[in-house]
Amino acid sequence: MSDPDTPQPHRNFYGRSKGKTLRASQKDYLANDLEAMRLKGVTVQENAARTVLDMTQFGARPVWLEVGFGGGEHLVHMAALNPQIHLIGCEPFVNGVAMLLGKIRAAGVQNLSIHPGDVRDLFDVLPDGVVEKCFLNYPDPWPKARHHRRRFVTPGYLAPLHRVMAPGAEFRIATDIPDYVRQAHEEVPPAGFRLEREAGAGGAWPDWLSTRYEQKALREGRSPHYLTFRRD
Repeated sequence: MSDPDTPQPHRNFYGRSKGKTLRASQKDYLANDLEAMRLKGVTVQENAARTVLDMTQFGARPVWLEVGFGGGEHLVHMAALNPQIHLIGCEPFVNGVAMLLGKIRAAGVQNLSIHPGDVRDLFDVLPDGVVEKCFLNYPDPWPKARHHRRRFVTPGYLAPLHRVMAPGAEFRIATDIPDYVRQAHEEVPPAGFRLEREAGAGGAWPDWLSTRYEQKALREGRSPHYLTFRRD
């Protein structure tokens, strides 16, 4: 039982959690598939004391993380391509979670866990140095200057990310927003990551799967940009 005097984290969350009405099939995925896939002990309601997760639940598999998996196509692709690892996907947008669950059911991948919420809650309970690769694909750009502090590439996210990633772990960022690239250059290295590779259109990683967000960007004339950082 947790100590009722243990301080609980309180955070503002600015992104969307719900969108258009779910289809019947998506409601079915959420009702019947999510609980088995959901990573337990992450929320304050389930783990008020913020006890560190037992990572032996994944066996000896390396742990990878995708922050904001959108519709889940990249997450499922990576899980299928790398059956030797365990992937954790975080996404607070319920429509995206439902889309992912449909893709998981179709692909039959089993080396996945989902946290349908704020990644900072997961950071609270992950042990030090356990994440060996992290993906940040087409994150919310928060285009207005006064909202840039809400972007993932800010100290409030990067400091805990650095803590949970293993030394030498890879941190990938894909975005079509030039100002997001600028801020990544400014904020990520001081957080303890060195830039290893940078590429534009046509220079994606060999195992990259173009997401629906990237395809939309290309249709609208925006060029993708791919950054690879390495945790010091």
